[in-house]
Amino acid sequence: MFAIVLLSIFSSKTRTWLNTFDLKMITYLHIVRIPVELVLLWLFLGGYVPELLTFEGRNFDVLAGLTAPVVALLAFGKNKINRPLLWLWNIFSIVLLMNVLVHAVLSTPSAMQQFGFEQPNIAVMKFPFLLLPAIIVPIVLLSNIAGFVLLKNHK
Repeated sequence: MFAIVLLSIFSSKTRTWLNTFDLKMITYLHIVRIPVELVLLWLFLGGYVPELLTFEGRNFDVLAGLTAPVVALLAFGKNKINRPLLWLWNIFSIVLLMNVLVHAVLSTPSAMQQFGFEQPNIAVMKFPFLLLPAIIVPIVLLSNIAGFVLLKNHK
């Protein structure tokens, strides 16, 4: 799914579709990152993911979720959109997502594993937690990409 999302940005049909999104709503969508981070903490406590995938470790993705409503309130006021704030926040948000994604992949038991040897990331191999990398992460990434497309194309 992640690869499909990334490759789709090169399609003009996808960019046209992304232009139909509501920038304010996709900014608020990032609030979903808060419960995801709480689930990751719960999975760590249960022995399914390493600590580095939680906000107690190297995962600061919860900051994107916590700041999403504040950014939305500040960026969409008085009939004017604060584009610089949204550009910066979307960059910040996608960097946080990439950070946790890289750590998650590199802590999953595989030939590429670099982290989490004491407690590998095994949650992503079990239902319903496999939906996190298969569905939730691509949706969040797509909302960031849509944010960039909307900010670039709409003046």
